[in-house]
Amino acid sequence: MLSKGFLLLLWVFGLHLAGIYLFTRGFLLTRLSLLNTSSCTSSPFSCSLPPTHNRAVVLIIDALRFDFISPDPPSPPDPFHHNVLTLPRDLTKRFPERSWLFNAHADPPTTTLQRIKGLTTGSLPTFVDMGSNFGGVEITEDSLVKQLTAHGKKIAFMGDDTWTTVFPSSFQHNLTFPYDSFNVEDLHTVDNGVIEHLFPTLSSSSWDVIIGHFLGVDHTGHRLGPSNPTMKSKLLQMNDVLTKVVESLDDDTLLVVLGDHGMDRKGDHGGDGELETSCAVWVYSKGVDLNVGRKREEGEVLSQKKLFPGTTEPHRSIQQIDLVPTLSLLLGLPIPFNNLGTIIPELFSRPSSSSSGELEYARALQINAEQIKTYLDTYRASSSGSDLDGVWDEVVRRWDDVVSRERKDGVESLATFTRFALEECRALWAQFNIIKMGLGLALILLGLLGSWGLYVRLGVEKEKGDLKEKAEHWDWEFWVGDVLKVCLKGAGLGVVAGLLVYLVLVVITKVMDGKTMDAFDFIIFFTPFSSSLSILWTYPPPIPTRTSLTLTTVLTSTLAILPLILHTLSFFSNSFTVWEDHIVLFLLISTIVPSLLTGLRAPTSRLRTRIIGFSLLFALCVRLMAISTVCREEQQPFCHVTFFASSSLPSPPPLILLLCIPTSLVLPWVMKKAFLGTSKSDRGVAGLVLPYLLSGVLLAGNGYWVLEYLESGEVFGSGWEEVLRSARTLVARCAIGGLVAGGFGMWWLVPTCLQIETSTTTPGSTANGATPENKQVTVLGFGNAFGSPYFIFWTLWFGLVFVVTQLTGQVVLALAALALLSYLEVVDGVRDVRNIEEAVSSATPSSLLEGGVSGSGTNRIRFSEVVPLALLAIHTFHTTGHQHTIPSIQWKTAFILTSTLTYPLSPLLVMLNSFGPIFLMPLSLPLLALWNFAPLPHPSSSSLARKESVRASLGVMLYFGVCLVGSAGGVAWLRRHLMVWKIFAPRFMSAAAGLVVVDLGVLVGYGVGVGRVVGRVGEMFDGWRG
Repeated sequence: MLSKGFLLLLWVFGLHLAGIYLFTRGFLLTRLSLLNTSSCTSSPFSCSLPPTHNRAVVLIIDALRFDFISPDPPSPPDPFHHNVLTLPRDLTKRFPERSWLFNAHADPPTTTLQRIKGLTTGSLPTFVDMGSNFGGVEITEDSLVKQLTAHGKKIAFMGDDTWTTVFPSSFQHNLTFPYDSFNVEDLHTVDNGVIEHLFPTLSSSSWDVIIGHFLGVDHTGHRLGPSNPTMKSKLLQMNDVLTKVVESLDDDTLLVVLGDHGMDRKGDHGGDGELETSCAVWVYSKGVDLNVGRKREEGEVLSQKKLFPGTTEPHRSIQQIDLVPTLSLLLGLPIPFNNLGTIIPELFSRPSSSSSGELEYARALQINAEQIKTYLDTYRASSSGSDLDGVWDEVVRRWDDVVSRERKDGVESLATFTRFALEECRALWAQFNIIKMGLGLALILLGLLGSWGLYVRLGVEKEKGDLKEKAEHWDWEFWVGDVLKVCLKGAGLGVVAGLLVYLVLVVITKVMDGKTMDAFDFIIFFTPFSSSLSILWTYPPPIPTRTSLTLTTVLTSTLAILPLILHTLSFFSNSFTVWEDHIVLFLLISTIVPSLLTGLRAPTSRLRTRIIGFSLLFALCVRLMAISTVCREEQQPFCHVTFFASSSLPSPPPLILLLCIPTSLVLPWVMKKAFLGTSKSDRGVAGLVLPYLLSGVLLAGNGYWVLEYLESGEVFGSGWEEVLRSARTLVARCAIGGLVAGGFGMWWLVPTCLQIETSTTTPGSTANGATPENKQVTVLGFGNAFGSPYFIFWTLWFGLVFVVTQLTGQVVLALAALALLSYLEVVDGVRDVRNIEEAVSSATPSSLLEGGVSGSGTNRIRFSEVVPLALLAIHTFHTTGHQHTIPSIQWKTAFILTSTLTYPLSPLLVMLNSFGPIFLMPLSLPLLALWNFAPLPHPSSSSLARKESVRASLGVMLYFGVCLVGSAGGVAWLRRHLMVWKIFAPRFMSAAAGLVVVDLGVLVGYGVGVGRVVGRVGEMFDGWRG
């Protein structure tokens, strides 16, 4: 049966989920995908042009950044990826009328799926598309592929299997060769497969269009970075492939080579950094001139030029989606209906096929503009047409201007119109549902008020009529039961209220349309809203009286929440958000200062030494953790990567290779001897887990990543890949399997860390000469009977996260564990000082000699004690190689247990790597209530342990909930900020995911850890009243 404390935490979790759902539904971009298809009704070329080529070869080299083929790479050039793939620039120099290089801008998010969609439909990607083409399912809207098949063209495909997922029935069955696309550790299989099938297909006549998608460059970037000898080998291979392709082409075939996106300095992508959105495009015609004279003709508009970062020579720049209308017209096809791209002018600067004497560009641009205007008209008439209300008058005005101009002047106005449409649609699909965002934010805020009220009421005196009893003595679980009943009643009323409001506003009065808020949205809002209001109305938080608001209490309360206030306010500034890792470090170090001051005034030298010593150790560990850094693009050039060997070499630094194994050997010993040993609570399950199981798991985690380093770096030369791959997979499986089956199983069966010793004493002979014997029972580990077994439970989760963390992160996690233990000792020492001071100032100072849990209680949770662990969670996230950006995701962790992508295991491993550091600290929060807390008198000690664990859990949920409010408020307020999608939106999504992870951490900690430990220890001492 689930405990009432667990159900209370589960209710708070539900509030968070409802608020996040509503806010996210209103914030993330949406777009309606129109299913219309372009067609030429009056004549074959009424919406197209006569084809310049009857066949085409389109080769996508995944993550081919522009500087990889540029004739003018950044200075100084990188020997591993500059001036290596040289064929495109060589042919462009030799055949200027038939070969063109472009620096193309790929719209973020720069992920392959979204870019394939943009490359085939000409539409803009969004985070959430209102259509069936999101999440990797079939693209149903009009596309270049759809137009090819509709006009009887035979398409051959080989490479990234994402294409066959989104176009499952478009390719010739006997000419389709898909390969697994997500195995970033496999650098060669896909490329070799494409090469194997490409050239036989080229030599046949059974195709009209070939699409080949190479993945080796992208996978090399993810795994090894762009500045690696393997990248040079891969680019040389691509250069050889392109050379052979050019030799195999006939004069009627167009060659298009492009990257779907770029890569950052580490080789990753996904965001909107300049290096991630810059990709190469090379268009080559072997026999037909695409441009006559290659000089600027009268009335001709050429592509703008743009500097690539680090270069001095500008190059022609286009939008990547410009390829869609360009290829359509070059192949004699209608432009896909949803296209927003503009034809590339250089490829149409030749005399028209008609007798008018004008350039082909003018007719092509007219077709392009008419297609975009038709799309806008159709979108305007759709169910989402109101999205265009704010810009429609300007659209009409500009189109009227196009129509009214003479042919000669109209070319420039046509080009201006198409670019205007693109920019306005980019802004259009940044429209937000303010109602849902506001309701979601309100729900999160109300949930925080309810959580705060519960946190406070569980920690203050409970009124019963005219009697006031200390919080330790009233039946808090009975009270929580009453709270849960109020929650259920309020939730039931909320369901009814939601349906009624929906009927009134949407169905009857039609004040609001169903697109803005549907019935489910109303229920999702009103159910937790009513439940929270019911609790706040029935059990309002106690309001401080004037007599209780002394200067000391006000100052203490302010200092307790000051780090949270500063942290939350930082989300309203782009620079503070970018440098959050430094801000968190400062706040975290600052939180230990009050403990240091308490240590200086401690009444005994032992307490002074203990508090000051562990405070300094905590600060030292935190500062050493901060040495490990990964840098956001916005932090350059003021940030230096230390998590990896360099910013472009994603391998561990040499020092980490030396430290990782000693760290894994020393850490379990320090846990056992230096911390658990002082209270003699290193017996029982601790004596088995720490020196044997945990040590083995940590060493196995080291072994896996060392083997991965040896394999990726080819330290033993080529030919060892399969052996090393198999070995590290086996090591990881043994580590995680042994930990899950052996560690958690053993802990669940025997969670205690106690050892009972008995001895016999003979006080003397009695009058009749008999010698009585007295038995004395000693319980070793009694003083930390709750804390030690829960800590062992925590170390098992620590081991799981450790294995999926790269070597530098493993050293950081070891420092984080030491920081946690040091902080627990600091808190315990500060409580001792506080209890002594309270006892001395009371009317009965002799209570110092009584012990027990009466009085104020030695483990009463304060919010100021929760804050450092909440900050430590975020600090550990940053220092284990993560930032609040998509490119910082460590995708290689998906293949720790398998050599290929495996669902759901691979995504779970990536999530464990990304959010495991955050998960560990909320999981540790009950230790604030359990550490060095003796289980007597029973059962009040067990009840108090459970109650304070709930309060500690509520405290950390409050901290991350307030951070989410700050992040959501910042992104809502700054939703029109230039950096909203680059900085504020990723931070909000990270805050939302982080809060969910925190909630799961406290639910697992309280529901499994606290429940099992307190229950088992309580059973052992049942009947002991002390």
